[in-house]
Amino acid sequence: MSEPITVLLVDDHALVRQGVRAFLETQSDIAVVAEAESGEEAVRLAAEHAPDVALVDLIMPGMDGVEATRRLKARSPRTNVVVLTSYHDDEHVFPAIQAGALSYILKEVGPNELADAVRKAASGEAVLHPRVAARVVRELHGARRDEPNVFHDLSDRELEVLKLIAEGLNNAEISGRLFISEKTTKNHVSNILGKLHLHDRTQAAVYAWRQGVVRRD
Repeated sequence: MSEPITVLLVDDHALVRQGVRAFLETQSDIAVVAEAESGEEAVRLAAEHAPDVALVDLIMPGMDGVEATRRLKARSPRTNVVVLTSYHDDEHVFPAIQAGALSYILKEVGPNELADAVRKAASGEAVLHPRVAARVVRELHGARRDEPNVFHDLSDRELEVLKLIAEGLNNAEISGRLFISEKTTKNHVSNILGKLHLHDRTQAAVYAWRQGVVRRD
């Protein structure tokens, strides 16, 4: 008999983890080897266990699922990430996939679909929720071919944050400058990257200079 597929569960809600674990443990070919309630813990446990699959929630306090996916993949490249979330808008989908997620499914899926997604991920096969797949296909077909307009697509506050990113400020410094919490700053940064289809804050800084969001006097 072949070795079971090893899974790391990442969700800040204990009840969700318990429910998913309880079901997956009824599957003879799947074994949950660890649970994490935060992104930081997920990265540490992925490095420790090198699981076949990580089921990752996107919205968590502290390090969110996008950053956790990016770091988890860096620490355990063999682990395939399946995003399991309630969100399917562009601001969440594209940053997660760009960060290295293989699959993107919604928490409304049935138990058997979830187990199927885990099995497919273990063999490197992607699964996208139909609504997510439609967004990705539109993207590839160029339905969003028009370049994002930074002055129209970003809110005034997001523009402020983008300017400060371009000036080289980190999240703590931006929070201090704008008198907002670091969590709020992180959310703004994530939204900026999603709306502008950028991978990281370095690209955002370069983009801001190129688009004239900030100018050298």
